[in-house]
Amino acid sequence: MTPSPTPRDRSELFTQLAVACIGAGVVTTVAVAQGQNPLTALGITLFSAVAAVMLGQVL
Repeated sequence: MTPSPTPRDRSELFTQLAVACIGAGVVTTVAVAQGQNPLTALGITLFSAVAAVMLGQVL
């Protein structure tokens, strides 16, 4: 029987989410500077960050 991986703690998840938001925010800033709606850009940033953290947890 293989041991299950230990769940990651909240501080690590918060750090991953913060890094993902910063990375997505850089690209979003360029998009807003070129005329994209800021609310749309914020939604894309949040979706990208959450998706990155979810994939990071699975892999």
